[in-house]
Amino acid sequence: MGHKFSLVLSREITDEESAILREAGCACATFGPDSLPTDASVPVTKMDFDDTESPSLAEAIESALEAVKKVPDLSVPGLTVPAVPAADSAEAPDGGSAAQEHGEPGVLVGEVVEEEQAPGKGAAKATAAKAGAAAESD
Repeated sequence: MGHKFSLVLSREITDEESAILREAGCACATFGPDSLPTDASVPVTKMDFDDTESPSLAEAIESALEAVKKVPDLSVPGLTVPAVPAADSAEAPDGGSAAQEHGEPGVLVGEVVEEEQAPGKGAAKATAAKAGAAAESD
């Protein structure tokens, strides 16, 4: 299975420009017409990738973005990456993930940290609430 993702280009491209993109590293891409997600009246080109040669999804995306830079006045206003199937993110026997076994980073677990409120009305209320809660616990 390859690394699947799609790029939405900023405009429609010509046959010559698609040849430049293919030569620059997008040989596995399928080109098709689409519209700009934020304005359906603007015609653009969509590139669908199923990259079986890049070692990682990140490298596949970086390669495609670098190829787009080879065409003047072309940019990428949209990137879509489908969700990874559950089998690829399953726990490995040692507690790591299957992705970690293959050298890819796994999901990091963190904790929610409450933000300190800036001085003002909210901060005064939060300080008063904390003081009240501390007094009740005594």
